[in-house]
Amino acid sequence: MTVEYSESLLVHFRRVEELKKESLKYVTYSLNERQLCDLELLLNRAFYPLQGFMTEEEYHSVLEKERLLDNTVWPIPICLDVPEKIAKKLSIGEPLALLDPEGFLLAILHVTDIFKVDKRYEAEKIYGTTDESKHPSVFSLYHETNPYYIGGTLEGLSLPIHYDFVELRRPPSEVHRFFTQMGWRNIIGFHTEKPLHCAHKEMILKAAREVGASIFLNPVVGIPTPRDLDHFTMVRCYQAFVKHFPKNIITLALLPFASRKAGPKEALLQAIIRKNYGCTHFLVAPDHADPFMHNADNSDLFYPLGAAQEKVKGYEEEIEIKMVPLTPMVYWEDEGKYIPECEIKEGMKIKRISSAELRRRLEFDLEIPEWFSFKEVVEELRHTYPPRHKQGFTVFLTGLPGAGKSTIAKILYVKFMELRDRPVTLLDGDIVRKYLSSELNYSKEHREINVRRIGFVASEITKNRGIAICAPIAPYEESRRYNRELISRYGGYIEVYVATPLEVCESRDRKGMYEKAKKGLIKNFTGVDDPYIPPSNPEIVIDTTKLTPQEAAQHILLYLEEQGYIK
Repeated sequence: MTVEYSESLLVHFRRVEELKKESLKYVTYSLNERQLCDLELLLNRAFYPLQGFMTEEEYHSVLEKERLLDNTVWPIPICLDVPEKIAKKLSIGEPLALLDPEGFLLAILHVTDIFKVDKRYEAEKIYGTTDESKHPSVFSLYHETNPYYIGGTLEGLSLPIHYDFVELRRPPSEVHRFFTQMGWRNIIGFHTEKPLHCAHKEMILKAAREVGASIFLNPVVGIPTPRDLDHFTMVRCYQAFVKHFPKNIITLALLPFASRKAGPKEALLQAIIRKNYGCTHFLVAPDHADPFMHNADNSDLFYPLGAAQEKVKGYEEEIEIKMVPLTPMVYWEDEGKYIPECEIKEGMKIKRISSAELRRRLEFDLEIPEWFSFKEVVEELRHTYPPRHKQGFTVFLTGLPGAGKSTIAKILYVKFMELRDRPVTLLDGDIVRKYLSSELNYSKEHREINVRRIGFVASEITKNRGIAICAPIAPYEESRRYNRELISRYGGYIEVYVATPLEVCESRDRKGMYEKAKKGLIKNFTGVDDPYIPPSNPEIVIDTTKLTPQEAAQHILLYLEEQGYIK
């Protein structure tokens, strides 16, 4: 069999081979999940008209004016952040080889700008606050984003490699072609990051009928947020969901998007992306892209309700895609049907189940009514997310040296072993230091690495429905928060602050560590010359001056039973 290529394709193949050889001499940088998502949307032109990562001038233009340098509407900077050591290796005009985590070469960035950013300025412009405690993305910007940005044009060699749901990972060009083949002229795009149920079907169909459009369901498979289901389950739920629509009016494709939860600005960016996929309309929810969306009463929203809809509506002529408001709907029990919230009248028997209530019903193995969700979707959710007493979970004890963490952890280990319903692993601070982190010292950086290593191991245990008991000092909030977010993806996370006072911990010091630290014989000792930052919102607080270790362990066990993690 002979395969013939066009001349342009042969030129492309030759160029790719040249770049692979040349890249051996370049500075290289391995991208994280967030950066891989951005790179993929740049290379497949979902981020059109961007040709690469933004320069400093483009970055400031977007932050100040929500426009590119040519005046094109663009609400959020798309930048490549790198550590200082990478930035210092690069010069303007020098290529940077971009790799996936396994070291596979994906693209060459032709560097035209290297600049350090003011993260507080960026946070205020994108999110509307500099307070990391009020917006989770501000925390991520401050603690998980590198200090230098590299701008330049991209020369793509390969899209990031995916082995899952390959048939659903369709780039804009392929989706465009599908719309043309199907004869679809009006297409309404729907962005989602959560499982979809009966009310969502009615909302989408209502909006599609009003504008006479077919439906492009384009869910995100980017970076999961805490308590999210794994994306394999999410996609299977979407596949089950689309089967309940009339034939030939809906299609499904996945979007590798790193959500910023930037409210109105992000809604506008998502609309531009759907325009690039070929949509003529875009569904926007009242709480679209809010970091605290899906609350039952919208009481904790960060952005004003409806602000995202107004934002996209204001730009729809320029970006050439029309905003369609997503109308929240509720179940009217007397009539056995869904109606818009705005049509509720006094005396109507209205039912609804919030995302939090759905989660509770799954965790406590309660009924999920047929009016709320489709049987196939519920089966997928139950398969992946069992009730709490069958899930894995992590008990994470933190506190000063000598607070009593290790003793409590050992008692818990024995009690869980007696239950014999799940495998149990004890990750004591000293044990981890010996076997996982022996090369680390006690600097702040190395302490953070050590605690995150513990979190990673605990997340794997939790994912596989075991019990992890962790008892490090863990003195800093950043690493504790990182572990909470990581482990909560897979099961329960119970943070226990062993709040024993410093003077009591010193009096129990059989090894004399506090005394040695005060004499300067030990450096960076927590509680003496290195701080301990108490947890901001632990599930349990225990002071072992008032409780014996057995009583403290029993207190934790009673909490776990009350919350449904053990029976």
